[in-house]
Amino acid sequence: MTRESRFPRWMRRGGRGAGDGAAAALAREESLLAVAEAGLPVAPAAHPEGFGCSCARIGCPTPARHPVSLTWNNEATTDREQVLRWLRSAPEANFVTATGRVHDVLDVPVPAGQAALERLAAEGVEVGPVAVADPDRMLFFTATRGTPDDEDEWWPCELDCHPETMDEHPGLRWHCRGSYVLLPPSRLSEDGADGVRWLRGPEYPLPDPLALLETLTDACANHREPAWPAG
Repeated sequence: MTRESRFPRWMRRGGRGAGDGAAAALAREESLLAVAEAGLPVAPAAHPEGFGCSCARIGCPTPARHPVSLTWNNEATTDREQVLRWLRSAPEANFVTATGRVHDVLDVPVPAGQAALERLAAEGVEVGPVAVADPDRMLFFTATRGTPDDEDEWWPCELDCHPETMDEHPGLRWHCRGSYVLLPPSRLSEDGADGVRWLRGPEYPLPDPLALLETLTDACANHREPAWPAG
């Protein structure tokens, strides 16, 4: 079985009794700083507000799931002081991490991810950070496949997923250059019922994505919803 990261315990510790808000804020700060210290660039994102999104866009298609700034990819940083400034100026903000620099993310349906974790553990394969994005996705953080100086060497992949193409990838999504994922601890609903949480935190080293890819694709194929019967 995969042992749980310490980060969910921080969040549970912050959910009881007086001072819950301060404890949760400290847990959130520690979690996001740990991500930055692991070398994963972060940037602020929108958060739930009432029945909608803090961006105030009417009919926001991805409420609480997108960066605040259009230049998020340039602004994403691992600088501790900048992360603290963001946290303290926008205490309710979610955060994203920009993929394709240091790390990629393999994003799969939760049932497939659970099956893959069991198989990878049985085979002794090292798995890096893993998060769950409620209600239905599991995020496997890996080393990036690279950003070569010679663009002709870039490996195109049909699994590449960018923010605007999320709906086109119901199975396995590969977040690389130009994409992002929400970081724990993010809230996706005003009541906090849905969110993003760590199963294995950023203290785990990033594996080669190819070490996980076959197992994840097999698990996605096995958990694909059956086609509606003809007739």
